Formats: sequence, structure tokens, C-alpha cells
Amino acid sequence: MNKMELKTLFSPGKIGKVQIKNRIIRSATFTNMASEQGNPTEEQIEFYTTLAKGGTGLIITEITSIDQIGKNANAQLCLDDDSQIAGHKELVDAVHEYSEVKIAPQLSHAGRNSFNPQHQPVAPSSIQNIVTKKTPRELTIEEIREIIKNFVDACGRAYESGYDLVQLNAGHGWLLSNFLSPFTNKRSDEYGGDTQNRTKILLDIYNQVKDEMGKKFPITIKLQTNDFIPEGLSLEEGIEIAKLLVDTGYCAIEASGGGIELIARGEKPYPSVVVKTPEDENFFLPSVQKLQQIKKDCSIILMGGVRNPLSAEKILQEKTADFIAISRPLIYEPDLPNRWENGDLSPPLCTSCNQCYGTVMAGSLHCPIKKKAERRKRREEKKKLNK
Repeated sequence: MNKMELKTLFSPGKIGKVQIKNRIIRSATFTNMASEQGNPTEEQIEFYTTLAKGGTGLIITEITSIDQIGKNANAQLCLDDDSQIAGHKELVDAVHEYSEVKIAPQLSHAGRNSFNPQHQPVAPSSIQNIVTKKTPRELTIEEIREIIKNFVDACGRAYESGYDLVQLNAGHGWLLSNFLSPFTNKRSDEYGGDTQNRTKILLDIYNQVKDEMGKKFPITIKLQTNDFIPEGLSLEEGIEIAKLLVDTGYCAIEASGGGIELIARGEKPYPSVVVKTPEDENFFLPSVQKLQQIKKDCSIILMGGVRNPLSAEKILQEKTADFIAISRPLIYEPDLPNRWENGDLSPPLCTSCNQCYGTVMAGSLHCPIKKKAERRKRREEKKKLNK
């Protein structure tokens, strides 16, 4: 296979002023490996440096809490205190040793998704989460302004740590997406009501970062573009929100949608997390196609079931998306980008079974299918030696 068949996938691209060596992004995924203080551990640094060696152009790490109420797990990264900068710098420096790989944190607040037993969840409005069975407390205006400040301060700490850019998590039912959705935001003040007001928290965060830091640090976002429920955010309104973000200055949007509550409802239509056929792939393509029409200088990132490198190349060549983002295949094969670049275009070994999700709940992120295969291989090798 001629590697020129993937010439766009392995060509440089830009997010803001940051050059990414190829168009492959590792989409943020929780590893459950951080220290209780929110610092990267040696295990976590090894996890991300393995990804960097594997050829990914940009690594977006994982949910990184901007305050303690928004923290969802003990072993979660945080950037809510200056004492964490040194630990994050160690992670960034380790990743930067490999082939111009770029790295970004995903700044987040759990909102209604919080499982943290130490705090009552908070949200724009007091509406029960059907998965956690918890009813969040409605935030006051003063608390919203404090959360905005916490996001801005966390961006500053990310910059001081040496990260190349930052992503805000406004997807999948986390706090920022709670503000966007008419299902979870019933407020009647300046942070609720029409589309502009429900987007205001994202506009305020960006503008305050710009006031403090100028445009030297690219701000990107993982954006809920569709709730996939009748009373929630529609794709049409999701694109309206995206246009507001583009006009404000966000320099990349990773399109997403749905969340744990929708999966619990079992409602359709919803993109399947199990990718079994080509029809299951690229399930946020409708969002990306519409985002491309309003993008201006903003980079558009396709995530969700991207599995076929030739299909990804076609999407990039046709300028439907500017980057593609993957995660589960990289859990099994962290060197998948190198394999594709070297001409082996066979499908990822990942079957999208989603068993990796259970490993995070029980310990730290890994592929149990890969571990079983490795154990089987060791047993077979041992049998051969004993013959």
C-alpha cells in the first residue's frame, strides 16, 4: 500500500497558530490514573508517552477538573491549584520528547454527571439525572461567575504547564453542556432562555481568557451538537451555538452529542457506540458537515466511530472535516497511526466492544481483550519452550 494514499491524513494541519504534525487527534478519555491531588502519576505519564510514540499528532488527555465540586473521581486530573502546575509540566515535557506531538488538557466540570459522594451535584437547573439518581442544586449567578473564573484560572495553569492548547468539555451532559440544552437549563436569567443566553457561559469564559492572556493560547471545545431527545438540544440549534463560538474566537470544535442519560433511556435515533459495520462509522458526520458550512477559521474535528483510514482520508480530502479524533482503537493499539502511515491499512484491532469503559470503573483504563490475548500468547510461548 502506497502511503501517499493517506497524504492528507498524514499532512500537517493547524489549530489556531499551533501546527499539528498530522490530522489524527486522540480524543479525551478518562484513565482514572491521577493522584488524589490531581497530579499525573508515573503510570499516566507512561500511558501518554506511549501514545506519543505511536504517532498521534495531538493528544487531548482527559477530563481535568477546574474545581473540587466539579471533580468526578478521586483519580482525576485537576488544574484547580497552582501546586499542580509542576506535575502537569512533567507530563507535557515527557510527551514533547516525541516527534513534535502536541498535547492539551480537557478542562471540565462534572455538573449533573457527578458521582462524587462528597458534594451535591450542581447544574443550571434542578433536574434529576436518571443515571446517578441525584438531583443537582441550581447554581446562583454568583456561583456561575465563580465557575467561569475557575475555568479561566485553569486555562492559565494549563499555559504555565506548557500545554500547547486547551479544550473545554461542553459535551455528554457535563456542566457546560447542561447550560446549552433546553432540557437541562430552565433558567430565566442571563444564563438561560434563548440560544444566546444559554451559550453565554462559553462566551464569557473565552472572552475572559482573551482579556487575561490575549490570543496566545488556543481555546478549543468539545461541543454538544445534538441531545438526540425531543425536549433537548437539536442539531439545528447546536449549529447556531457553534456559530456563536466561531464568531467569538474558538479555534477548533470537536463535534459530539448524546450522553449517559440518553444511553440509559435506550432511545433512537442515537449513534451506536458499537461499530460493527461501515454504516456504523463516523456517526457525528451530519454535525461536522453542517459545522463546516459556518467554520470560518475554526478547525472542525470529526470523532465518533472513525475506523477506516481510507474513509478518513476521503473526509479530509473533501474538506468535510479538518481533523479526525479517535480513542478506543488507540487503547488497544497506541501505535495505530504509525501502522497506517507505514502502509498497513488493515482495520483497528479494537472491536468497539466498549469493555474498556468497565476497566475505568474497576481500576485504570486498558483494553481487557488485549490483555487476554497477551496472556494467551504468553501461555502458548511457555508451552513451546516446555516441549
